[in-house]
Amino acid sequence: MSALARQTESGAREADPVVAAVHAPLEPARNNVLVDNPNAVPLTHRGARFELVPSMQEILCLLDDGRLLVSRSHLQNPNVKAFMARLDRIDYAYALQGVEMSDISQAYAGARVTARENVSGSDMQIFARELFRRAVKLRASDIHIRVSGRNNTRILFRIHNDLEFQEEQTYEFGHQLCTTIYQAMADVADATYETLSAQDARISDRAKIPYGLDGIRVATSPQVGGHVMVLRLLYNDTDASSDTTALGYTVEQAQTFYLMKKKPTGINIIGGPTGSGKSTTLQRLLSSIIRESGGRKNVITVEDPPEYPIPGAVQTPVTNAESEEERARAFQSAIKAAMRLDPDIMMIGEVRDMPSAKLAVQAAMTGHQVWTTLHANGAFQIIDRLVDLGVPVELVCDPAIVTGLTCQRLLKVLCLHCRQPLEEVQAQLAAGDVARVRSVLPDAALFVRGGGCPHCGGAGITGRTVVAETILTDDQLMLLMRRGERSVAIDYWRDKLGGLSMLDHAVQKVGSGIVDPFQAEDVVGLLDGGLRRMRALQAAA
Repeated sequence: MSALARQTESGAREADPVVAAVHAPLEPARNNVLVDNPNAVPLTHRGARFELVPSMQEILCLLDDGRLLVSRSHLQNPNVKAFMARLDRIDYAYALQGVEMSDISQAYAGARVTARENVSGSDMQIFARELFRRAVKLRASDIHIRVSGRNNTRILFRIHNDLEFQEEQTYEFGHQLCTTIYQAMADVADATYETLSAQDARISDRAKIPYGLDGIRVATSPQVGGHVMVLRLLYNDTDASSDTTALGYTVEQAQTFYLMKKKPTGINIIGGPTGSGKSTTLQRLLSSIIRESGGRKNVITVEDPPEYPIPGAVQTPVTNAESEEERARAFQSAIKAAMRLDPDIMMIGEVRDMPSAKLAVQAAMTGHQVWTTLHANGAFQIIDRLVDLGVPVELVCDPAIVTGLTCQRLLKVLCLHCRQPLEEVQAQLAAGDVARVRSVLPDAALFVRGGGCPHCGGAGITGRTVVAETILTDDQLMLLMRRGERSVAIDYWRDKLGGLSMLDHAVQKVGSGIVDPFQAEDVVGLLDGGLRRMRALQAAA
């Protein structure tokens, strides 16, 4: 098609797309604009995705084949320009075509006699796939579809751990979108989408997901006056380096992981809140074990559900559980079954309750190396969580059973092209905040998030990096923990074992200029907490 392309791969735009279109060669109007594509359906008529008021339908029509038909005499109409700007904001690809108003009327007339099911069914799948593609392009981790009783639907992407609004649609559109995703695109146990129930599913058909994804995990829930669907995008990063320093771990922390991997038995636990990158770290570690062993280790995983592919591992899913109780029983049964499959190394996706915690510890006691994740606020707090889940403290504090403890968070990485020196913006910040940060790093060149540039897509952020604490347990450390002498155990870990706390790790990254100090404080706490700790240690010495 020779009409002006409205989108390039880089997302670049003309300064004024309508003015550019006026001077660009437009495709000539035909007596019937649908002759070449009789199945083209308007997306701007009543009930469709981009529904317009009748007065706008007289001068504009967006077809599902990508053509935007605009009356030649209305190319400079402010409402037309506003509609095109709306398409640009959501990165929707279209081609502008100047036509007569009678051609536009004819396009809508054809739609009025076309079965509406084409738009509500197959076109909804087209929209969903385009939505997935946009999210992958922005490296979003989740898509939120919030269908509200206020007669609207809001679509948001979670990008670098922040929810960012993308677009708004009608209630009916959002309801149909969620129904289509669940019933027509997902692998589901239930036949229908129930807005009053919480449901889980997964989209694994490669024809329905963009390149770069291994799958999409679907979770739904009712909300007051409507319902919500959250789609977790599972990226296929199997070609990525298994080097944990690429995630943000220090060389010393990577060496700690190496020593954990060398212990033939025991359980290694990675803690952190939801969305802190635990599964990614676990995938990298297991991939490195398989590669380093040349495939001679039998690695078996128990996951609910499997999130990332681990080539060389036997990944066993927990499926067909309709309630939390059934899910817990199925997970426990899967762990027991995996222990009978002659594993050298087991990965348990998550320790979530007392039975799974005890089974994980039991596996570590019976000659297996075990890796798992747990929700905890710090590496030492993992011990407390295991005790809370019912594992005897004598087992938890045995270094032959619990061999490694790790806890991590993710901090946003500043764009090196548009980050701003702290000195240039400190007048806009609270004096106490600036003084606190400077008390920790008085001489470092500090930077804060900038306003965005072409290099970062206007976000000011180029990715995320790990801040963590890793502990290779030993007899003395666990003896102190068993006695309840936590502060002494922490001092021993720092002074004798060279431990680096998550806060100290964050201070290092702030000092190197790759992390905004105030965003770091939102994640790990006030930075001067580490300074107070260091001074206390110096005073004690």
